[in-house]
Amino acid sequence: MLASWYDAQGPAADVLHVGELPDPVPGPGPGEVRVRVTVSGVNPGDTKKRRGWLGSSMPYPRVIPHSDAAGVIDSVGAQVDARRVGQRVWVYGAQSYRPFGTAAQYTVVPDHQAVPLPDHLSDELGASLGIPGITAHRTVFADGPVDGQLVLVHGVLGGVGSLAAQLAHWAGATVIATVRRTADLDRVDPAVVSHAVALDTGDPAAAIRSYAPRGVDRIIEVALSDNAVAANNAVIAAYATRADRTEIPFWPLLFNNVTLRLLGSDDFPGEAKRQAARDLTSAAAVGALTDFGSSG
Repeated sequence: MLASWYDAQGPAADVLHVGELPDPVPGPGPGEVRVRVTVSGVNPGDTKKRRGWLGSSMPYPRVIPHSDAAGVIDSVGAQVDARRVGQRVWVYGAQSYRPFGTAAQYTVVPDHQAVPLPDHLSDELGASLGIPGITAHRTVFADGPVDGQLVLVHGVLGGVGSLAAQLAHWAGATVIATVRRTADLDRVDPAVVSHAVALDTGDPAAAIRSYAPRGVDRIIEVALSDNAVAANNAVIAAYATRADRTEIPFWPLLFNNVTLRLLGSDDFPGEAKRQAARDLTSAAAVGALTDFGSSG
């Protein structure tokens, strides 16, 4: 098969190879399928692993990167229903604690990580539902239902942010969102986001407060900040930060009884990932998920 891989960490131009590797086959153990990849999804975590970010080492002698994809099952292993052959699927976690991901013509994953993709949904959408979608789902739902709540999504035009906003709206929340620049406001979908605020305005916190006088119930955070708009008993769900050593305003958060949830997608509980996969597919199937943000 044609694939991209690296045998050592470093800059892409120095370590990435493209060429032929043996076709993978489902393992002798139960529950694996092989997927013929049509679209491979790349995420920031893929490039960080390849660069050795934060001192991480090579977990395997050779790595085919990328965890997400869309494609078609063309072979199944033991104890997998043979009727899955020919099924369109979206894939998550292909290179999570495994050496060979989706930057190849074929990838092998556990059966449950190849999720049926309804025929009317595009491969591009399917390939975006893995790390971004499951992370977004966890930011929104890890602390319970959001029906009737105010949810603030920072960085709403990013891959995780756009899906988080759509999932929160699908689940009955009122969504407030931020973008970096005023020029980006017209890219925000008004059918999903009730109010959008640009961070380059004079006082974005005051603008958010004008829409949420008592504060917001959930904050989906791409870069931990002061969060002066958190309501009492709010949850801040953070999946990224600008600085590796992030300072937090301890006392304001304490006085508001804020819960700070930090989210690392590779190590979400298995059932949380499976529930996310079910909900993402259901939401996408009814048109509640589209690609109004970027793929970043």
